[in-house]
Amino acid sequence: MKELVEILAKALVDHSDQVLVARSETDKSVHLQLTVAPEDMGKVIGKQGKIANAIRTLVKAAAVKDGRRVHMDIDQ
Repeated sequence: MKELVEILAKALVDHSDQVLVARSETDKSVHLQLTVAPEDMGKVIGKQGKIANAIRTLVKAAAVKDGRRVHMDIDQ
């Protein structure tokens, strides 16, 4: 799941070298923290948050295979 978020975020931003994904997990859930350059925030979030929601949907679909829950936050 971490790799999926990295691939998607790097494809969207101009400064792909500044994309970082931190992962913390418990037995049933995973928390992902996506960090991008400040000037790339709009590209990752999208209008009315549509791109961010699409990324979350894809990650949650991948997590269902593993029987886990995923929560993703986006930081500057």
